[in-house]
Amino acid sequence: MKIVHVITRLILGGAQENTLITCKLLAERGHDVTLVTGPALGPEGELFNQTKGQKYETIVIDEMRRAIEPIKDFISYRKLKKLLRRLQPDIVHTHSAKAGILGRYAGAALKDGWVLNRPAVVHGIHGLAFHPYQSPWLNRLYIAAEKAAAKRTDYFVSVADAMTDQSKAAGIGVDKPYVTAYSAIDEDQFLTPIAVETKTQFRCQYDIPEDAVVLVTIARLFMLKGHDYIIESAKELAQRFDNVIWLFVGDGNLMDQYRQQVRDLGLAGRFRFTGLVPPDRVPLTIQASDVLVHCSLREGLARTLPQAMLCGRPAISFDVDGAREVVNENTGRLVPPKDVPQLIEACAELIADRALREQLGQTGRESVTQKFAPDTMVDAIEHVYRTLMQTG
Repeated sequence: MKIVHVITRLILGGAQENTLITCKLLAERGHDVTLVTGPALGPEGELFNQTKGQKYETIVIDEMRRAIEPIKDFISYRKLKKLLRRLQPDIVHTHSAKAGILGRYAGAALKDGWVLNRPAVVHGIHGLAFHPYQSPWLNRLYIAAEKAAAKRTDYFVSVADAMTDQSKAAGIGVDKPYVTAYSAIDEDQFLTPIAVETKTQFRCQYDIPEDAVVLVTIARLFMLKGHDYIIESAKELAQRFDNVIWLFVGDGNLMDQYRQQVRDLGLAGRFRFTGLVPPDRVPLTIQASDVLVHCSLREGLARTLPQAMLCGRPAISFDVDGAREVVNENTGRLVPPKDVPQLIEACAELIADRALREQLGQTGRESVTQKFAPDTMVDAIEHVYRTLMQTG
């Protein structure tokens, strides 16, 4: 099949890693694949280099941006439509909010006299633009835009059942088919044990004592990612446990604020900030830690949760979106969103009990290995494409 994937930007992120794995495997399976993206702008780091040397073509539309910019958006749409008219794909598969809107309109527009049959249009839901933590009018705008784009969508692929449920509850694509394809992870690098010496060197690099229990958080230091709840919990946990270190992995516009916050609390000696870590060092970061703590208030299904489990580490997460599809009493602990007292108790339980950490980590690894394998995800996506080709 001739397949075009469209995504807004190739920054460090779950949707981007998901899309790159999909394009790579589809091309290796013999499909003609093109990836269309905007420039990788932003402080989050970029994944564009991972497209080099692959069996698919990558095309950059310079005007495509994450923010709403009407003039650039119109130019992006025109360029997308012209590009799709030239490529004439069988499938257009869009990802993320901006590319999801522009790409689906451009794909659907091909039926207006340019080709005999428009391509089948698939949209991947990695997260939803509307959520309880922004203004109602903005939510109404996003929902209206998604409803309109859904009319131009033939199939939805969600990264979690929760995304399907929330989308349908908002009235988006209720008459269209959905399927869940859990966001694939390059599992080998997470499943492969890292040498003790290498983990020790990592801890030394960040001045982490060998006997410390490390609570690691891997997320942009950005609004709604929940670092402030972790810092709040640390006030009590640091008094109860003198061997706990908090490791914040990632960059973002709240980095300086959080550094100052832990200084003001007298906790600067208990926190480590790594900044951006290259993707190939994430497995080492997790394996050199003991518990993953993820307190984001909105996610599709945070990739860092199954990544931790693949490394044999338990996860503590706020119970939002798709988290409960991987985190449970056998793999970690779910905490009600914003509930700092329960977050404290969940962390305390795992800090105090190494055997429990190891037990949860082992069960977690067994539960996610097949579910998040690249071939599992791409098999599901390829099945969607073949279904659309047969019915279209």
